[in-house]
Amino acid sequence: MGMGWHEWPLMVFTVLGQFVVGGVIVMGLALITGNLTDRQSKAVHGTMFFLWLLMGIAFVASVLHLGTPLRAFNSLNRIGDSALSNEIASGALFFAVGGLYWLLAVLKKLPQSLGKAWLVVTMVLGLLFVYAMTRVYQIDTVPTWHNGYTTLNFFLSVLIGGPLLGVLLLRAAGLEVSGRYQLVMLSVLALLLSLCSALLQGSELATINSSVQQASALIPQYGQLMVWRLVLLVLGLGCWIYPLLRRGNAGVMGLTLGFVLVFAGELIGRGVFYGLHMTVGMAVAG
Repeated sequence: MGMGWHEWPLMVFTVLGQFVVGGVIVMGLALITGNLTDRQSKAVHGTMFFLWLLMGIAFVASVLHLGTPLRAFNSLNRIGDSALSNEIASGALFFAVGGLYWLLAVLKKLPQSLGKAWLVVTMVLGLLFVYAMTRVYQIDTVPTWHNGYTTLNFFLSVLIGGPLLGVLLLRAAGLEVSGRYQLVMLSVLALLLSLCSALLQGSELATINSSVQQASALIPQYGQLMVWRLVLLVLGLGCWIYPLLRRGNAGVMGLTLGFVLVFAGELIGRGVFYGLHMTVGMAVAG
């Protein structure tokens, strides 16, 4: 019993992957609707490199979970029948399509109209990737995962960390980010929904038990950990919100610190998620 730190590769993979999907959507919308100059577009594509770097780190973490890189290929053996194979395949497709877009855009081999359509496809593939992630954990023999909270929390991570990551990279490219207030409100709303989800799920854990195990006993410090998660998320988003209220925009250093804090907060939440793993045993009630 306790935190699922032993699943740290999956924690890094899922959280970073979800943040990158949100960041791609924010940067993609800026490129599609921002009426950027050639110089601005070049700068945005330059900082977009870090999205694919983070996605690469996420995939390296997922391979570490498999124990050996050779097993990564085996995970693709049952595409269409296995949720794990679908997750890896959809993530790889998102990574490949998005990375190829970035490479062609940097090399100026991509017409503007085709580039915008390509970005839309990449964003859709990113959302499908997150959905495929949620399906991996919808296991009917694991009652603490087989519920709507799993799907909700995975998508809320996209909305909590994704806009912050996207704005950080846009600011690093020198953009003012005209929709910054709407984006920060989106992240705040996602945080509030995530808090409600944590409270509701925490109250329901007491109603789930097998013949040998009580779900609420899996992580006795559930409440304290959720408080620490909330503190880190609030501080992280505060690094974004406070400068907005004072100066009308946030600097790169402040946004970087905010991103680190939000990432740490979501890692705690994901550790709790993996720590809640339990099987039904002989019977399950709740």
